[in-house]
Amino acid sequence: MPRDVIQALPDLAVLNIRFAARSAEAVLAQALSGAFGRVAIVSSFGSESAVLLHMVAQMDRATPVVFIDTLMLFPETLAYQRELAGVLGLTDIRIIHPERRALFAEDADALLHRARPDACCDLRKTRPLAEALRGFDGWITGRKRFQGGARAALPLFERDSSGRTKTNPLAGWEARQIDDYLERHALPRHPLVARGFPSIGCAPCTGPAEPGEDPRAGRWRGREKTECGIHVAGGRIARRAAS
Repeated sequence: MPRDVIQALPDLAVLNIRFAARSAEAVLAQALSGAFGRVAIVSSFGSESAVLLHMVAQMDRATPVVFIDTLMLFPETLAYQRELAGVLGLTDIRIIHPERRALFAEDADALLHRARPDACCDLRKTRPLAEALRGFDGWITGRKRFQGGARAALPLFERDSSGRTKTNPLAGWEARQIDDYLERHALPRHPLVARGFPSIGCAPCTGPAEPGEDPRAGRWRGREKTECGIHVAGGRIARRAAS
């Protein structure tokens, strides 16, 4: 992003103070107001995605929505993406995939996730997203502090490593608020939620979580890894601190 564009962006520290006690809708409206330039929402169409996507649809159904199909997603996720986009009337869904040549060169047998999960996420998610965000000045995510790990101190507004403004309207929400919103607006649920999946990623690296476990306990179970690499700190994948 050009230096003059970055310098013209609103001061994020001020915005985080100003919006600290305001609603998620107000934070989202700020992101969509044009103050940050051209923005997109990045959504996994996972267990809680319907909340933020519904808010976006109420404000502007033509907002670009970037969905990364890693080619390793659950069939249920792909079906849910189509269903939810139709229910909400979202008109600019951008489904992106890993680059085919890179897949053949780096993961021809589709087993990279077993030996080098960080490299697999970089190939199938981080690099495709970086390409998809070219031309955008900011993006919106559905991350929340209650999800734990590196997300516990999540701000409403931040800057990513490329200088784009990154907005997290639901940062301060609790799990009960998510459930209440889904019920109040009669939004369809991801079918895997009923099978014990509170957090849903690629099929080979996602399992159910036991009652009382961290919502993301089923992601990369048995490994230190807790983030796919899309959300990084200091250019490195954020990991949960040791207890």
